[in-house]
Amino acid sequence: MFSIKSRDKRPEGQLMMLAVSSIRPNPNQPRRNFDEYDLAGLAESIRCNGILQPLAVRKLSESIYELIAGERRLRAARMAGMQMVPCIIHKVDDKRSALLSLVENLQRRDLSMFEEAEGIARLVGHYRITQQEAAERLGMAQSTLANKLRLLKLTAAQRDRILSARLSERHARAIVRLPDSKERERALDLIIARQLTVSETDKLIDQMLEPPAQETADAPAPKRIPLIRDVRLFVNSITKVVSTMRQSGVDAKTSRSETDDYIEYTVIIPKKTSGQKVG
Repeated sequence: MFSIKSRDKRPEGQLMMLAVSSIRPNPNQPRRNFDEYDLAGLAESIRCNGILQPLAVRKLSESIYELIAGERRLRAARMAGMQMVPCIIHKVDDKRSALLSLVENLQRRDLSMFEEAEGIARLVGHYRITQQEAAERLGMAQSTLANKLRLLKLTAAQRDRILSARLSERHARAIVRLPDSKERERALDLIIARQLTVSETDKLIDQMLEPPAQETADAPAPKRIPLIRDVRLFVNSITKVVSTMRQSGVDAKTSRSETDDYIEYTVIIPKKTSGQKVG
């Protein structure tokens, strides 16, 4: 049972009872879709048991507060006819408020893959922070964050089809590898009709990305060169070359990063070897 404080000082981090009418929604709320059936169930639970976890808000003026986290609970409280709700007040700026709202939804897994990507994009773009900084604050690898942002290359219609067909994020990441929107539509048609797995989808996209064979009636088809699918063979070759250079006195430096789609391997070779003087 929550009690209302007699003196309205609204200290940082203290539990307070606030009027539902005084709380504005968070403009940076990443979640866009709220299931009415789910909200009705939550509203009934709130009628019976109250709100067990307080909402997080920040103060905008003497009588107005902005929601940081707890959009579903606030909506359900309105449906349940509650006039007052328990809240914890935080002193945070716009950027921190947006970050906390996104983190809460990610931790609860309340977002679709595209709502998550849109929330990250707003955080990076509106508040001018780097992808690396955003990844660190959200507790994910920078390559993971970059892959999520790439999903926004899909059109709104394509996103709706992916969600309606209950395809996974890995399906979506495979589809976005196609540079042409019409090709993505064609791929979606095949994936949905055939109910392809992620592995089968990857193979389909690989086939669609292969350049068409150019053959004429007068000229024989060019001899096909076997394609080595395991790129680790090439990476091992690069590693051996660098090792040989170092044994020869060349202080080559390397760095490597890897995402789901590619391996980036950088080799820096100095113009002079160890012990060689610059003339």
